[in-house]
Amino acid sequence: MSATVNTELHELLLHWLPDQRWFGGKGRAIQSVEIETSAVLFQADEDDVVVRHLLLRVDSEDGGTERYQLLVGTRTGEVPQRLQHAVIGVAEGATVYEAVHDSDATSELLHRIVADEDTDTVRFTAAADDLDPSLPSRVMGAEQSNTSIVYGEDYILKVFRRLQPGLNPDLEVTRALADAGSLHVAPPLAWLDGDVEGQPTTLGMMQSYLRNASEGWAMATASVRDLFAEGDLHADEVGGDFAGEAERLGAATAEVHALMARTLPSRTAGPDDSQATAHQLHERLDAAIAVVTELAPYADAIRDVYAQIGALTEAVPIQRIHGDLHLGQVLRTQDGWVLLDFEGEPARSLAERTALMSPLRDVAGMLRSFDYAARHLLAERPGEQHLAYRAAEWAERNRTAFCDGYAKAAGSDPREASVLLRAFELDKAVYEVVYEARNRPTWLAIPLGSIERLVEVPS
Repeated sequence: MSATVNTELHELLLHWLPDQRWFGGKGRAIQSVEIETSAVLFQADEDDVVVRHLLLRVDSEDGGTERYQLLVGTRTGEVPQRLQHAVIGVAEGATVYEAVHDSDATSELLHRIVADEDTDTVRFTAAADDLDPSLPSRVMGAEQSNTSIVYGEDYILKVFRRLQPGLNPDLEVTRALADAGSLHVAPPLAWLDGDVEGQPTTLGMMQSYLRNASEGWAMATASVRDLFAEGDLHADEVGGDFAGEAERLGAATAEVHALMARTLPSRTAGPDDSQATAHQLHERLDAAIAVVTELAPYADAIRDVYAQIGALTEAVPIQRIHGDLHLGQVLRTQDGWVLLDFEGEPARSLAERTALMSPLRDVAGMLRSFDYAARHLLAERPGEQHLAYRAAEWAERNRTAFCDGYAKAAGSDPREASVLLRAFELDKAVYEVVYEARNRPTWLAIPLGSIERLVEVPS
């Protein structure tokens, strides 16, 4: 890559990156983009095609630094219609495009995985011996923070976009659970890694593609629609009642938590840890209020709940957890529920995502997801607020079923730890308030309404 193309590509990326769904620096002005490493992944004489794997350093004007990986293709010939949507711009007479959408390039990725054929900057490791390198590829369009490539109907390769130095928790946890015999994860088939800031860093992970599975969010929202369509039936009377699946999902979650506690670090937290947790929750609330002023009326009541954690004296079990559990992170297969994406919240640091925490954080995340599944349709149908009581009934029925299933499998009921569970639900709702304010303002009422139900606000 010549110096001229390199300079022009920097300028293109400076304007292109902020518009990408997976770019984590939205709202912060970019000061510079630097290509830290570049290696040729694929090239073809026809149309003079070259595809490179790039590691980018992005510096923001507020002093922050983030790193991203990108497959960038250049073509001097005509760009096929199938790649027109991926064009980034033109540098020194060559069309530059995002090559994750180029099936020739992604096929080369699969070939390198199967052959363990490294580039100068990427190492490929296959954990399975019978991978088929001939499968066609397509990019999934539903993700936000990462990009997934599906090969045939057999494999799915997740390409991590924003990189933090070190082993990605998704690979670490999924591999540990699979090695321990868990039926609730899809075992890693292969992975990619490279060096970031001198540390081996996970770049991607490939798993079996569960093509006949149903996403938890789709199943739950279909159940809500079935309920809304009935004029006089309750949630337990509708043909699409989800409570049985919610209970089984609760049991699967408890089983995964128990296995994580046995195979990964875990310990008992004391009063000092509880005080540190309370301090963290207060800090996150402060940061959220600075962004969304609508939180201010609830601040004192939320702080009162957080203060109860700081006052805990009993021991609290902490361990590795999922970290971002919701209905969009689970699939229902013919054999049961499978949990995905153990990466945690990508916006948080790697240290935060791998820290030992109460598994009740995951329970709280799923409880919030049931609330969203029930109420998001009301946000989209403002003229049908008479359905609010039915949404509340559905949410409560499925939240109860999930906790029942969890309690039976775990041997302890998460609702008995009401101080922790309530605080973690509030923390998740505060996070959701900030997200909705930035991305979907019409949904802001969903987490704000949940906060109002979780706390008592003086009139």
